[in-house]
Amino acid sequence: MQKQVEVRMGESHMEPIVETPDSICGSMCDKIMKNMVLTLTILGVFLGSISGMLLRHISPLPPDVIMIIAFPGEILMRMLKMLILPLVVSSLVTGLAGLDAKSSGRLGTRAMVYYMSTTVIAAVLGVILVLVIHPGNPKMRAGLGQGKKNGDVSSVDAFFDLIRNLFPENLVQACFQQIQTVITKVPVPTNRTKAPPQFTVKRTLQFKSGMNVLGLIGFFVAFGVIMGKMGERAKLMLDFFNVLNEIVMRLVGAIMWYSPFGIACLICGKIISIADLEVVARQLGMYMVTVIVGLIIHGGIFLPLIYFVIVRENPWTFFMGIFQAWVTALGTASSAGTLPVTFRCLEENLGIDKRVTRFVLPVGATINMDGTALYEAVAAIFIAQMNGIHLDWGQIVTVSMTATLASVGAASIPSAGLVTMLLILTAVGLPTQDISLLVAVDWLLDRFRTSVNVVGDSYGAGIVYHLSKHELDLYDQQARMEEFEMSKTQSFIENNTNQNVYTHRNSVLIDDCKVGMGKNGRTGGFSLVEEGPWKCE
Repeated sequence: MQKQVEVRMGESHMEPIVETPDSICGSMCDKIMKNMVLTLTILGVFLGSISGMLLRHISPLPPDVIMIIAFPGEILMRMLKMLILPLVVSSLVTGLAGLDAKSSGRLGTRAMVYYMSTTVIAAVLGVILVLVIHPGNPKMRAGLGQGKKNGDVSSVDAFFDLIRNLFPENLVQACFQQIQTVITKVPVPTNRTKAPPQFTVKRTLQFKSGMNVLGLIGFFVAFGVIMGKMGERAKLMLDFFNVLNEIVMRLVGAIMWYSPFGIACLICGKIISIADLEVVARQLGMYMVTVIVGLIIHGGIFLPLIYFVIVRENPWTFFMGIFQAWVTALGTASSAGTLPVTFRCLEENLGIDKRVTRFVLPVGATINMDGTALYEAVAAIFIAQMNGIHLDWGQIVTVSMTATLASVGAASIPSAGLVTMLLILTAVGLPTQDISLLVAVDWLLDRFRTSVNVVGDSYGAGIVYHLSKHELDLYDQQARMEEFEMSKTQSFIENNTNQNVYTHRNSVLIDDCKVGMGKNGRTGGFSLVEEGPWKCE
């Protein structure tokens, strides 16, 4: 009888180890559903590219048809941009409120050192590649034609605009507008009739459409740090921003199921709308190759190498965790638009602390533009080569430094690199009208450099988390100890309060007994009070 019992126990012990076909199918379904959005997004990129190339060989499509094809992609971009403001605000506040000022300062310092280092590396790499490959040729000017004249821009004005936007005068207005200095030439009246016209430069401040992300980041960084210092008094406000962040992330999860279709339509419509794609590819082919090779070297070799040297973990595993964000950046060409997906990948796939991602990513999406710095350095020297202008080493260094600083000031919106390119060309005295010649291929290069920007932000979050992990653990332990001491103190106060209430109640009862016994004449002057406790029966 004992043996039968032992056999049955052995059989029952072995049952959970045996995998039935149902359990295998269930685990496979879980893996498929988990990677379904990623698989569909990759499929959408390929289908959009193939469909766009095939539709180009059909007779020219009317603009209305192209608009209808690209319309679902436009809706995707609008939905992603809709979430930028609540996501940036809630992320910064909740991330910084969970840290003390010292920890926040260290996180910011490490992030800024990483951002500036990788941006300088990208700009120098772009300069080296464009000098070695030499894609520019003066003979190309005849095939490309004359570019359009661009407006004047000053490096000093751009710098002061950056500072002005960092301190917005109206927080609500900063949600949809940013300030910009506009230079106009005003004729100066003269007494001479045949004298050549003279002009004076007039600077005016105007608001242009676009979210002032830099100003919002500056305000809510200070808001989060101060709220963290307030402790329990700000708990209600912290709970509000935590719930807001959770709601936004759930909205992101819902939008991700629509993103494959939207990205496919976005890419397909863009390929169809490009005129003379084959001619432009032949004329600017080497320029495109130079930029793409530089982006591949920086994003595929330098950034993973930096991550491996500091973190000592496999960078390929890390990249697979952010693959969804990389594909989304490739399709949308917007670092800010990809920000919700990047949050989701780093926090859910790679398990990075939310206090790190919520501070590092919004700042990185605004100022960390490795791909843009590389692209601007290549484009500036390419324009010089195309015009037969020789740049000395001083001008090349100026291009590298200006490309680094201009990429920091570039807004995280599509084609922002073309705007900041004016600063670089003006700094070294190159013709600014040739920028319009590069617009024909900017739609493609913008997607590649944006994907590198997102990868750089993600690796930066991983590196900052690795360097700050020990401090965050100590901060958590200290917070738990303080919470324990606070709860113990609260319990002690409650016990003392109950004891005081009990003592007061007993004293009232004693007084009642004394009064009653005094009326009955049992005591004289109540001399028995000090001899022992009174008992009231």
